[in-house]
Amino acid sequence: MATSKVGAISESFLSLFSSSCSLLRLQWEEVVVRWRIVRVMVVVPLLKVAVLLCLIMSAMLVFEKVTMALISLYAKVFRRRPERRYKFEPLKEDEELGDSAFPMVLVQIPMYNEREVYKLSIGAACRLSYPADRVIIQILDDSTDPEIKELVELECKIWQKSGKNIRYEVRDNRCGYKAGALKEGMNHDYVQLCEFVAIFDADFQPESDFLLRTVPFLVHNSQLSLVQARWKFVNANECLMTRIQEMSMDYHFKIEQEAGSTMWSFFGFNGTAGVWRINALVESGGWKDRTTVEDMDLAVRASIEGWKFVYVGNVKVQSELPSTYKAYRNQQYRWSCGPANLFRKTAYEILKTKKISWWKKIYLLYSFFLVRRVIAHIVTFVFYCIIIPFAVLIPEVTIPAWGVVYIPTTITFLNAFGTPSSVHLLLFWIFYENVVALHRMRAVITGLLEVGRVNEWVVTDKLGDTLKNNTIKRIITKPNSKVHERIYIPELVVSVFLFICACYDLKHAKGHYYIYIYPQSIAFLIMGLGYVGTFVPNK
Repeated sequence: MATSKVGAISESFLSLFSSSCSLLRLQWEEVVVRWRIVRVMVVVPLLKVAVLLCLIMSAMLVFEKVTMALISLYAKVFRRRPERRYKFEPLKEDEELGDSAFPMVLVQIPMYNEREVYKLSIGAACRLSYPADRVIIQILDDSTDPEIKELVELECKIWQKSGKNIRYEVRDNRCGYKAGALKEGMNHDYVQLCEFVAIFDADFQPESDFLLRTVPFLVHNSQLSLVQARWKFVNANECLMTRIQEMSMDYHFKIEQEAGSTMWSFFGFNGTAGVWRINALVESGGWKDRTTVEDMDLAVRASIEGWKFVYVGNVKVQSELPSTYKAYRNQQYRWSCGPANLFRKTAYEILKTKKISWWKKIYLLYSFFLVRRVIAHIVTFVFYCIIIPFAVLIPEVTIPAWGVVYIPTTITFLNAFGTPSSVHLLLFWIFYENVVALHRMRAVITGLLEVGRVNEWVVTDKLGDTLKNNTIKRIITKPNSKVHERIYIPELVVSVFLFICACYDLKHAKGHYYIYIYPQSIAFLIMGLGYVGTFVPNK
């Protein structure tokens, strides 16, 4: 009797289980059918549109880069050096006027808790070869650390005793950040004595002849408002990350800045290692803190007022590259968000001005802002890290070889022209730039929409003498830091997505994209875990 009841219960359970499995099978089949309909009706058309848009943006980007490279090549081949395009005569002491023949120059150095580099920048500024009574060095210290403020002030007093005209200026707030400090620095009475102003960030160390090689351009060419020098990096060989950054920065100066200076007498002021004509600065509205790129803001406003700029690539100023991934992420976010936000705020100003030609307006709006500051960052991440990998999962979508191979190859080799000695690092540069493009794209969207962290200013950490005096450990072993401080979730999420796409492509061998997607997935993983750059142990 008991046995028959157990059998009946077992049969009932098996029947119920079978019915449940059948129901789940039917539901799954229904889900599959619905997915196929959605994929055909929605996903495939949208993906095809995304591919088309990305191909158009890629074509716009490669055309822009080829154009800049050709202009830069023209300037090099035909020796269109600044000294041949503009009048340049060395400044000399006059027999009657003496040192008064040299124009008064203000040297501004804004600082914020720069413990590691303040001595380097102040010392370099005080060693400039220029008549001591014709230059005023202004240290704008926004430091919030009392100990650092005391050290900076003490350093200024030491140089004052040696005969240098150096002023230590502080304010009781950080309104406007760097732009606010520079603006307030210009309000002091002694600035009225000066005709030009040279600006250096706290980690920049100009050579002693910097003013003698830049100021003459402004003295002898009244139409020029800015002379921009090139950056060189004291820690370029510190690690693979700094080597890759050097490649990108060399391309920016040797190609982008050179092309803009040669063709349009305009480029984005780099915020440091440059000399401004004070009248032009004032006429253009002075320093504004409406974006996190006050330097580019000033340059655009000066340009639409009709002023011209010149880039002198043979004048180099030593500086420091971010050598930790966190510092570099913060820097790139600010450098990407600010220009996009500035584009939003200045587009109408550019269109309505009557002081520049329509060709220059088109250049500013299309080339300078839209292609280089918006499209470049969006297409790099969306196309190469989202669309191409996702297309692997959708066999109905195909991407032409010229978009997948030829355009990125062209862009990559054009970038190599800036630093030929690092051509062997091109593959690392590709994967690294694609990872960083994730944050650049987020920053661009934030800037265009003017939401979230649009006005966030995070000062880039600098190591300065730490590079020489302390033992810096590459992050090849587990760093002594908290997990949440070195793990970046967005990079890890993208890494998992790319790994899934690569595995699918390897199994089905659709287009051999896994050859690219696997390494890119690994790059996101490594950088997501914080195993990139250098690690300086806490003191």
